[in-house]
Amino acid sequence: MPRLIVTTRAGETSEIDVGDGLTVMEAIRDNGFDELLALCGGCCSCATCHVHVDPDFLGRLPAMSMDEDDLLESSDHRAANSRLSCQLPFTGDLDGLRVTIAPED
Repeated sequence: MPRLIVTTRAGETSEIDVGDGLTVMEAIRDNGFDELLALCGGCCSCATCHVHVDPDFLGRLPAMSMDEDDLLESSDHRAANSRLSCQLPFTGDLDGLRVTIAPED
């Protein structure tokens, strides 16, 4: 099963197995990382699932939509590797993906 490596805001890192058909946000939420709020449930209408993606994986991710870009613009913690985890389908190609939960706005 593909692995996702998640670092919390406190700097604690955990490795989780991710089932087929989940987004990065669903995998993080379903594995008990309560600091990733994901208030809109994955509808790309908030930025509470903001993560910083390991730069080595950026080229493997789907292109960012205008809606995602607009939502990330509202964050004080946006970086070049910022993404909304609800917009990232987790596939076997992303095995070993490392993300860090962004600071809360």
